[in-house]
Amino acid sequence: MTIDISQFYQVFFDEAEELLAEMERLLLAVDVAAPDAEDLNAIFRTAHSVKGGASTFGITDMSEVTHVLESLLDRIRKGEMALTSQHVDAFLAAKDTLKMQLDGHRKGAHVDQDSVANVRMMLHDLSEGLVPAVIAVTPSFLHAEPKAQVQAGEGTRRYKIELPVVEQRDVNALVDELGLMGRVSVTPLGGGRSALVITTHESLEDVVAICSFVLDPADLKIFEAPPLTPEQRALEALERARIEDEQGYGFFDPADEETAVAEELSDDERGYGFFQPIEQIRALAGVEPAPARAPLAGKLAEAVDVVEKKAARKDEKGAESSSIRVSVEKVDQLINLIGELVITQAMIEQRSSGLDPMLHERLLSSVSQLTRNTRELQEAVMSIRMMPMDFVFSRFPRMVRDLAGKLGKKVDFITHGAATELDKGLIERIVDPLTHLVRNSIDHGIELPETRRAAGKSDAGRLFLSAGHQGGNIVIEVADDGAVLNRERILAKAAQNGIPVSDTMSDSDVWQLIFAPGFSTADVVTDVSGRGVGMDVVKRNITSMGGSVDIRSARGFGTTISISLPLTLAILDGMTIRCGTEIYILPLGYVVESLQPRREDVRDIAGRGQVLKVRGEYLPLIALHGMFGIAARVKDPADGIVVILESEGRRAALLIDDLVGQQHVVVKNLEANYRKVAGISGATILGDGGVSLILDVAALVRSSRQLAGEAVA
Repeated sequence: MTIDISQFYQVFFDEAEELLAEMERLLLAVDVAAPDAEDLNAIFRTAHSVKGGASTFGITDMSEVTHVLESLLDRIRKGEMALTSQHVDAFLAAKDTLKMQLDGHRKGAHVDQDSVANVRMMLHDLSEGLVPAVIAVTPSFLHAEPKAQVQAGEGTRRYKIELPVVEQRDVNALVDELGLMGRVSVTPLGGGRSALVITTHESLEDVVAICSFVLDPADLKIFEAPPLTPEQRALEALERARIEDEQGYGFFDPADEETAVAEELSDDERGYGFFQPIEQIRALAGVEPAPARAPLAGKLAEAVDVVEKKAARKDEKGAESSSIRVSVEKVDQLINLIGELVITQAMIEQRSSGLDPMLHERLLSSVSQLTRNTRELQEAVMSIRMMPMDFVFSRFPRMVRDLAGKLGKKVDFITHGAATELDKGLIERIVDPLTHLVRNSIDHGIELPETRRAAGKSDAGRLFLSAGHQGGNIVIEVADDGAVLNRERILAKAAQNGIPVSDTMSDSDVWQLIFAPGFSTADVVTDVSGRGVGMDVVKRNITSMGGSVDIRSARGFGTTISISLPLTLAILDGMTIRCGTEIYILPLGYVVESLQPRREDVRDIAGRGQVLKVRGEYLPLIALHGMFGIAARVKDPADGIVVILESEGRRAALLIDDLVGQQHVVVKNLEANYRKVAGISGATILGDGGVSLILDVAALVRSSRQLAGEAVA
């Protein structure tokens, strides 16, 4: 029997990503002035769990970063050091570094080793209470009192010397000279710079004197730190092993790391906690001892247990919580099979509809039961793909914090409806549009504190991100209480870009202009916004998902952007319509009503087509047979049926021959199986086995807007 540990790597990758996300959430929520002890313990546990899992699988670069991070967190949670905003910034930087390393192992992504070294040094210095005394070293300093002098007494002293960009031979020469005074290690700082850490019995003046023989003392920055704790000495031992092996960056033998740690740490500290060593697991399984270069011992299931235990603690009823991880491919395969089952059930129902109900009562009853069971099964399986919006919302607190700090603004970020569920496919595609809208709200909407004070507002602007169900759709809103959209400025910019506008346009029509390609009213192009691209892409992406975007902006209330999306793209409720001999599907969410128009309500627009007057409003009339070149039975609108459609706040009338009925349809991707067809969003299989095309209502309504404008004029 052989145990293949690699099968557990994916478990570690998934759980480590969840733990890092949880760490970021806790860090963003922590009160720096009065941190809650449980919050600090929770942050420590996430770091400890990541370290334990990384060490188990021999992922030494991640275990080294988390080791330093854990040391600093441990001092803070024990009250040995007060939490500061500098610590929070360092922890967030460490989380980003760990995510980068995780992606490197999981996806083969690039890992910036300079960034990793900088973060580790920053955490290391903070853990030691190292404050940049930044001694302005000049020749006269040799006779001056240093700003961060260690108290008099016997024992070793540690100094960190940051060097400018110099030749490697100068660094080597300085290491050789200082090596005569004590133990020296070299750490890269990025940008060609490096730092030396020397542990010595000599005084600071003697150290600087030695440095002056190689480099100009005025170019140096010197820090002084307290003596190392046992755990920090263990870390330094690891550093020495790495330097000796790979000149500061090594992927050194995990066995060497285990030996170095064991020399410094107690039995309780070895192995990262409280698990059965891998050697015992192998012994019980009858597997030969691992070779010398095997990863450190640890428990394989640590990361999995953390999430389940956390869920159990939060359960108010104390009930046990369990879950199973299934790949998306398997879920998609199951949904496809359910789709085929729905089609088969529709076929059976259609073919049995002509049977005599008296003679075939039991058969028809069974078909009816099959219909109900199929519907329930389909809803249950579809719910597997549904994910809470918190999956998206949790990405934004960090981005809002960083961007607000960069722009010098204060922002209170408020979310609502994070538990609202949406199909996984849509969840992944909505992230980028929402990111752009949130960035725009912070950059263009929320004002600087002084501007807000002058307007009688609080210094901190409020940014809302909410989600909720409305009928068969989910509505996501990004709202801020900042400056409103400038109507005159938007109209002027649109006219400059050659977009037809008029002063009589409604506000909602004016706001829609900002979605035009290349439209931007920003005075200055920045890396946040104002590049003239973005909002058109936002709308195009949302429209491609069958959704719509609406903007509301009013003085005193700020600006709200609403996104309406279907809950899923896999199965939808549709209205079956006939045009000629063809059957089409209209997504029911776009249908407002159907009617038979009067001949006097139809008007011709010379050379442009027809419009239909419905309760005082002129709507563009779209003849379906004309769009697809169909030999229709009805060509006069007064003899046919008109379906009123609404998309993106606009309405249009679609002329068809007949209404057939309402049907639950399984959406098939037409582009993947054939090619993209204008006006068609997909296809489905009907109960009789025939193929029916699903109309792209948003595209139909968009194509009719110019005509509607001319009709009203």
